[in-house]
Amino acid sequence: MKAILAAPRGFCAGVNMAIESLDLALTSFGSPIYVYHEIVHNKFVVETFRHKGAVFVDDLEDVPPGSHLLFSAHGVSPEIRQIARERNLYAIDATCPLVTKVHLEAVRYAKEGYTILLIGHKGHDEVMGTMGEAPEAMLLVETPEDVDRLEIADPEKVAYLTQTTLSVDDAERIIKRLKQRYPKITHPPKEDICYATQNRQEAVRQLAQEADLVLVLGSQNSSNSLRLTEIAQEYDVPSFLIDGAAEIDLKWFENKETVLVTAGASAPESVVQECLDFLAAHFNAEVDMRVIREEEVHFPLPRELRLLSS
Repeated sequence: MKAILAAPRGFCAGVNMAIESLDLALTSFGSPIYVYHEIVHNKFVVETFRHKGAVFVDDLEDVPPGSHLLFSAHGVSPEIRQIARERNLYAIDATCPLVTKVHLEAVRYAKEGYTILLIGHKGHDEVMGTMGEAPEAMLLVETPEDVDRLEIADPEKVAYLTQTTLSVDDAERIIKRLKQRYPKITHPPKEDICYATQNRQEAVRQLAQEADLVLVLGSQNSSNSLRLTEIAQEYDVPSFLIDGAAEIDLKWFENKETVLVTAGASAPESVVQECLDFLAAHFNAEVDMRVIREEEVHFPLPRELRLLSS
């Protein structure tokens, strides 16, 4: 069997920064370090940090006053920041800078009197944080059909933003419908979908057509990992989203000669290697590394941690 290994894959700069931040916080301040929501949407990463002493919470009432608290890569709303201050929590902000960019755009458009349409998935941590920046001015749009149901007081003053981890194709379909209905709609000069999300989707789009099967390493609650799986399926290639090699079903490989292996932006390289080892052991698979695009992006640690790392 041939195993095509997609590059880029796995951790993006924002995830790397968040994980380095939590590691450094645990080393510097000791456990427990409380984390609001999962540090990233990956089961393996979350469980690894639990064993190190991180405590993941969905309610700041569960964090004892005066504790160290880390905001995850997905960002939080101003309300959550205020609650953290009121509880005298030492907050470390590991929000991805690309998410912060969307938050700042939301604040700007709200101040200018726009109705903001956020393209994203209801309930996603990033969406909840972004909508919290301007809840009275923002509406969530998940599908092109949602656009048809919108009722906006001033159709001349509308702006759109996007969740950073969306499928580029899905976002474009919604944006096309928005522009048809609101010809004067505005948007940021640079799109919000993150570079890593786009690069990983581009790699799958180019390579899936060479494969009989696609394995995406990532968790079920990872939006960008789910998108990778869906893109492969659009090419009628069987595609499976798995957390690790233990979830592989040998039946998937019947009459298959080439498998594409990739990973979502929150999946560690260790689970990718575990998967490749499995394929080598069971099918004598030879790895063919395919680099679609180089990535050299790096985000600095939160200012609360920079002095500790110097």
